[in-house]
Amino acid sequence: MYLEWHVVAEDDNLMLRTFLRNKHVSKLLLTSVKFSEDGKIEVNGNEENVLYRVKTGEHVRITFPKEQENERLLAEFGALDIVFEDDFILVLDKPAGMTSIPSQYHPSGSVANHLKGHYLNNGIDSAIHIVTRLDKETSGLMLIAKTRFSHGRLSTLHQNGHVTRKYQALVSGNMKAKSDSIVAPIGRNPESLIERAVVPDGKYAKTNYEVVASYATFDHVKIQLETGRTHQIRVHFAHIGHPLLGDSMYGGPVELLQRHALHSSHLELIHPFTEEKMAWDSEMAADLAQILRENE
Repeated sequence: MYLEWHVVAEDDNLMLRTFLRNKHVSKLLLTSVKFSEDGKIEVNGNEENVLYRVKTGEHVRITFPKEQENERLLAEFGALDIVFEDDFILVLDKPAGMTSIPSQYHPSGSVANHLKGHYLNNGIDSAIHIVTRLDKETSGLMLIAKTRFSHGRLSTLHQNGHVTRKYQALVSGNMKAKSDSIVAPIGRNPESLIERAVVPDGKYAKTNYEVVASYATFDHVKIQLETGRTHQIRVHFAHIGHPLLGDSMYGGPVELLQRHALHSSHLELIHPFTEEKMAWDSEMAADLAQILRENE
């Protein structure tokens, strides 16, 4: 994997390391290039050190060392619903029931397993970098970085609010406020290894929602996260007395659905290399759409 640029007038006479940092090549990534056998930094085809001063019109190319793949990760070759892919990122539409990563007791069947198979089938030399992980029973859009550079850049963009995720959910009961924000700190439930809870010493968490439609026993809501805590949406709606349909872990009713009614419906971001604004939408998962139709 390599990146390349032409030096423009405003970058004339910059040290190479400054030029590369301005292109979002992190200090850690630059170090990995300098101290690897297959990484190199070139200007006009000649290897240069980071103290070299670039000139307008020169061509800079940085070649990253080969990524170390997880050899214990089993490759699987089932179909993935990929909605976008280039050399830097991959966006897929995950079905409910598929985990994002394997676990000790479930080493196969995850998104990561299938991504490794996809990479092998297509000659993609990359480790697996999942940027926006989804719970097993949550369906919808997931963002994957295909290189260490992309992963680092997207992590920074995410922290700065330039990766936006929107969800749709079916929550039990009818909300009093048709639009509002839930602000409550989330941490581990001291009585469970898996569950999260609203706890005084938890991390700040904010969930914005808007009611799309109300039905006899539930509301259809659109949600935008301002933070990304584990189980945040599920915990927040359970906290205010409206757990998601099907969410037995957090007290949701299971008569209409056997998985929690949550779908990742919208993703937008700034591309980690081109800086282009990009966005994707995913239609409501079939099982959730069917519940809406049956309750109209």
